[in-house]
Amino acid sequence: MSVAVGRAFHLLTSTYSSFPYSDKNIHKHSLGSRGSVFFTRPGGRLPYSQTLVRAQQRATWLPGLDPPPYLNGTLAGDFGFDPLSLGEDPASLRWYVQAELVHARFAMIGVAGILLTDLLRVTKISNLPVWYEAGATKFDFASTRTLFLVQLLLMGFVETKRYMDFVSPGSQAQEGTFLGLEASFEGLEPGYPGGPLLNPLGLAKDIKNAHQWKLKEIKNGRLAMVAMLGIFVQAYVTHVGPIDNLLEHLSNPWHKTIVQTIAGSAS
Repeated sequence: MSVAVGRAFHLLTSTYSSFPYSDKNIHKHSLGSRGSVFFTRPGGRLPYSQTLVRAQQRATWLPGLDPPPYLNGTLAGDFGFDPLSLGEDPASLRWYVQAELVHARFAMIGVAGILLTDLLRVTKISNLPVWYEAGATKFDFASTRTLFLVQLLLMGFVETKRYMDFVSPGSQAQEGTFLGLEASFEGLEPGYPGGPLLNPLGLAKDIKNAHQWKLKEIKNGRLAMVAMLGIFVQAYVTHVGPIDNLLEHLSNPWHKTIVQTIAGSAS
């Protein structure tokens, strides 16, 4: 096998010259193994085997699968997954990268908020509504319509600035484009704002070489999006929060599982 667990192994032909053997003394394995060659000493009968392999550092979502050419591994979290060829167009791929990044960040914040508030509610520390009813909660300091309009204006402003920076990278870092707060954000590149407000710990200041930070963020973001989908499905089926679901499962692990839950909701 020339491919194992998503890593291709290739014969290092360039190292042949370092061995004191002529080409006529090099023999391929009779079983067709592409990773091994045999060297025989001149004038000798006993074979001398030497395996020379190199692991190509390119993991794919399905081991042994060749990724599409437009996913060349330069993007953070690129494992060659695009079964619908959505990113074949370079302009579309650039937009999808930013869209995934934003959805991943919202999902991480959402999952953390749901779990924290649900834990406070279940433990009776705070009288909070279950997460899917929180939007209908009435507040004394403002009406629901007022809160909606304020959120619409604030989110609309931020998202408009983000889109403008996507269309023209660096344009929103110019003086006078962000209410005089440009230096507090220090945009690093589209999708990665910085500064003391959005990067208080000073992580990944050299964004061009922050490959590991980008990879960790997108991996956790993808996990959070899957978790968010699970929380949606749980709420629809069980009509309770995720902490309640967890406690119910722990109370009887062998009989309170996803199988029994789905079967009970269908009946």
